[in-house]
Amino acid sequence: MDPRIVPTLECLIGLQHEARGFSFLHSQPVTSLLAGRRASRIRGRGLSFEEIRAYRPGDDVRLIDWRASARTGHTQMRVFTEERDRPTLIVVNLTSATFFGSVHATKTAVIAQTAALVAWRGLRAGDRLGAVLFGDDDHEEHRPHRSRASVMRILGAVARRAAALPDAPMRAVASAPLNTALRAAAAMVSHDWLVVVVSDLQAADDQTRALVGSMARHNDVVAVAVSDPLERVLPAAPWRGVATDGAVVGVLDPAQNGLGARVSDRHEHRIAWLKQSGLAMQTPVLPVGTEDQAAPQLRRMLGAAAAPRRSAR
Repeated sequence: MDPRIVPTLECLIGLQHEARGFSFLHSQPVTSLLAGRRASRIRGRGLSFEEIRAYRPGDDVRLIDWRASARTGHTQMRVFTEERDRPTLIVVNLTSATFFGSVHATKTAVIAQTAALVAWRGLRAGDRLGAVLFGDDDHEEHRPHRSRASVMRILGAVARRAAALPDAPMRAVASAPLNTALRAAAAMVSHDWLVVVVSDLQAADDQTRALVGSMARHNDVVAVAVSDPLERVLPAAPWRGVATDGAVVGVLDPAQNGLGARVSDRHEHRIAWLKQSGLAMQTPVLPVGTEDQAAPQLRRMLGAAAAPRRSAR
């Protein structure tokens, strides 16, 4: 089977060499979609307190401990060390509705590629990696671990679920599987996790937005919205086609009842609506399409070059 249609474990393993040139941490180039966020930002790894010591020339004055300085009569500094452990949780949509594509690949393949890139990038950074994978009827949880074996288990499960989709019956888009997976994710995370939701977000509803917003209060949540060109803009008329969601069969005619404009408007509205999830939080939503591989798209959106730099031999 072509991996652009059904992703294989081998192709997902091969993406470890492409997981470069992008980051979900807070130090972002100005061209990154994660730069300049209001009210919230990607925190990166946290800092843990190590000691109080005397001021040294060149120290950051913002880290002066004024109480300790007043007590000792000498300027005292609070010293922090960077925490190396920052768990990353990937929520991956592998429902039957994702098995669709009109150009380069299926949404299933691009979703799997994106999940693999996030996993390999996290492993390279030394993070613990976990996942919640969900289909139409169930979900599975992988607790975070910092090891290549853990990433391999997650990618193996992604490949197995993807391989079952060509023979799966078509199902109507429903919000229950997505929201069940998000509730499982919310129960797993605590504070200062990175949660990456990789989905087509077709089923997102008010409950989805509330769950994302709740997690975003104490964690960094990034949504990767995978879509196909036909879901964003219908080809110009005249043409007619037949489509089904597994429950209803309909005739598509972009010239009838403003269907072409409504498809485009609905897609843009859904992305903007999800960005506003939870209080004043600005949830980054990274739009990834099926017309190209996931890696160059992530690198372009996160402010890096479209191809990773190769180290000199």
